[in-house]
Amino acid sequence: MMKTYRKHLQMASPLKVCIVGSGNWGSAIARIIGSNAQALQRFATTVKMWVFEENVNGRNLTDIINTDHENVKYLPGYRLPDNVVAVPQLQDAAEGADLLVFVVPHQFIRKLCDEMVGCVSSQARGITLIKGIDEGPEGLKLISDIIREKMAIDVSVLMGANIANEVAAEKFCETTIGSKIMENGLLFKELLQTPNFRITVVDDADTVELCGALKNIVAVGAGFCDGLRCGDNTKAAVIRLGLMEMIAFAKLFSKDGVVSSATFLESCGVADLITTCYGGRNRRVAEAFAKTGKTIEVLEQEMLNGQKLQGPATSAEVYHILKQKGLVDKFPLFVAVYQICFEGKPVQEMISCLQSHPEHL
Repeated sequence: MMKTYRKHLQMASPLKVCIVGSGNWGSAIARIIGSNAQALQRFATTVKMWVFEENVNGRNLTDIINTDHENVKYLPGYRLPDNVVAVPQLQDAAEGADLLVFVVPHQFIRKLCDEMVGCVSSQARGITLIKGIDEGPEGLKLISDIIREKMAIDVSVLMGANIANEVAAEKFCETTIGSKIMENGLLFKELLQTPNFRITVVDDADTVELCGALKNIVAVGAGFCDGLRCGDNTKAAVIRLGLMEMIAFAKLFSKDGVVSSATFLESCGVADLITTCYGGRNRRVAEAFAKTGKTIEVLEQEMLNGQKLQGPATSAEVYHILKQKGLVDKFPLFVAVYQICFEGKPVQEMISCLQSHPEHL
């Protein structure tokens, strides 16, 4: 009886939250999590946020956040709740966490998971807001799979039409949580939902995650067209043909061969694709690439204030996976974006790709 009672007490204690990452999107989501953790008894009031330590105007970024409650580098002008505590050491931030919110550039996830092993319980649950995929030895690797395998925890995914500054400004938007265990998806919905951040939970987690990664490639193509001054009709073609390739890719690479078409009508699908092709950093940098002829790396440094660009890197990973599978010819838009970014193809090839794109994939 005593064991059962203790177990009940343990389950009933407030859930500790750790946010792994503190960039533009991480800081925007920290505003929501901090406010909800203060208001809802289910969650521990203090929210730890791992911050990669940087020097900003002679001060440590963690000190600025903990004293002034603002991430002046990545989300200037928006106050973070006082209960969000910036922690420079990842293990200290993650120690004892029940809920882990991953929001870092996808190329760093393996190293960070390795650092956290041992300080996080297998009973913990995670959610990834990371938009990208990984090219493993066997081909496609989802970021959620990397976290699951390295940390032995269940991982949900959140993807949607969520430009970070608009979320921080509390402008209404929708988003999608995909979860293999619906109970966990609903728990994260409770942590993250607000009247202006409306969440739908679906059980097609892999497709939700693929949408979040692949739409950034399409946005780069849309940015090229903007830089070439092609107009809205052309951009609409990029969006439609890009969506076709996203669906075809998801069907080819889904683990069980089942992809729900309805998932593409959620915020993670068509809505995120549209907003990213009209706003967002991938479109903006790609437009500058077409206009200036500077490299993606140079533009990333000049335009993004330390943020990382996901679209070109994801196009490279997708290209290598397609090449490995002998499927390069089936995805002309994805391949054109890769070749323009990394192989010196003229940016005008974007239009040639649209002109010759097959009607059906």
